[in-house]
Amino acid sequence: MGEKIDFKDFQKVEMKVGKIKSVEDHPNADKLLVMKVDLGEGEDRTIVAGLRKYYSSEELVGKKAIFVANLAPASLRGVESNGMIMAAVSEDHGEVKVLKPSKDCEAGSLVEFKHG
Repeated sequence: MGEKIDFKDFQKVEMKVGKIKSVEDHPNADKLLVMKVDLGEGEDRTIVAGLRKYYSSEELVGKKAIFVANLAPASLRGVESNGMIMAAVSEDHGEVKVLKPSKDCEAGSLVEFKHG
């Protein structure tokens, strides 16, 4: 188990529902996909994720998933990523499942945290 953090720190994470508009293979990395994602902000974001081994472009385009929206931008093999997709990973890393809302909701919907 990882280090425990205060709920106050966890509340700083802003998660939103996003709709994946397009997906391309990363030009400089075999494991990465480059996605254009609608997070309800009026302009699509580029988000890079290590999902190429687990998902095809066709499996992701048009789908909604949960994204970390307030992560600082990071350059991943020359492509700037402006967020992070959330996924569940098996202990042996043999399976990766993108987290998605159980019911349809609008792109940009916030994921709320309830405590106590």
